[in-house]
Amino acid sequence: MLDTSSPSARHPYDALTPDTVLNAVDAAGYRTDGRLLALNSYENRVYQVGVEDMQPLMESHPGVAACSPSAPDGWVVAKFYRPGRWSDEAIREEHAFSQALAETEIPAVAPLADARGETLFTYAAHPADFRFALYPRRGGRWPDLEDLDKLLWMGRFMGRIHALGAIKPFAHRPTLDIASFGHASVDYLREAAVIPDDLHEAYFSLSKDVLAQVEAGFARAGDVAVIRLHGDCHPGNILWTDDGPHFVDFDDARMGPAVQDLWMLLSGERAQTTAQIDEILSGYTEFMDFQPRELHLIEPLRTLRMIHYSAWLARRWDDPSFPRNFPWFGEPRYWEEQILALREQAALMNEPPLQWI
Repeated sequence: MLDTSSPSARHPYDALTPDTVLNAVDAAGYRTDGRLLALNSYENRVYQVGVEDMQPLMESHPGVAACSPSAPDGWVVAKFYRPGRWSDEAIREEHAFSQALAETEIPAVAPLADARGETLFTYAAHPADFRFALYPRRGGRWPDLEDLDKLLWMGRFMGRIHALGAIKPFAHRPTLDIASFGHASVDYLREAAVIPDDLHEAYFSLSKDVLAQVEAGFARAGDVAVIRLHGDCHPGNILWTDDGPHFVDFDDARMGPAVQDLWMLLSGERAQTTAQIDEILSGYTEFMDFQPRELHLIEPLRTLRMIHYSAWLARRWDDPSFPRNFPWFGEPRYWEEQILALREQAALMNEPPLQWI
């Protein structure tokens, strides 16, 4: 059974102290004022940092180019990437995607670039050299998914995002597939021995069965196009203001079927989700074609996400923030709930897909 105590080994993020964060932002050309707020992020570390003066500190930091555009409200958001997760090329590819969206007036929050056009910065802090990016602060609230007008609005923007995403593929980012999200996740959970012994057989026999159903669902969908996606388009990554939505955190951007960016906007019983997908696709198809057979993938993709999430927690357990924030992981109740949820998914995958009215 998983040891839920904090890991004793030193983790690279241990070196990311408040002083390190402020010094890194200073070195990138901003004069910080000491204000620092940790934002809710586990995969990376993200901070809202106050800045005094948006002029570059060229004399204090020779060779550092000015950042542009400025942060007129006196704040920047600094994202420190998890060491070893993405290559530099993959991070820059994510940045280029969100920049291209912003340049076409799609409300995606793109990173700030220096005068050379660089968006990925490095700051040395033993035992890790931290790579980080800076973003303008953008406020907002979660969208009301019960408001069909808002879903129509979001559908239009998703159609525009995907129209640009379909122009060319990612070269350095992965594809969402059954092998990586499903089978590799189950294999890791088995090797990591995180599931209580008395639930081991129930979880792994069930996961084998539901992955077979996932494969059948993909087969029913047929040859579906894969395009560049946001990849993690849940409501928490869509901030709503009086001017409409804007999309944040493209860290999980990857290749995949278009419906991956749509199904997480659905909630409720079948009658509700049918009305929701109809509204989303009504807006979406104003800008981008949609293959109705992708609706066969909604429940298979949801199942893959559930399995992948459990494996993600297990893979990150050496990070001290995970035992602290997910103390229930590894406890019997968590896995009992996962087994129940996967059984529900098995039943849902046997039902007909949602219909686009």
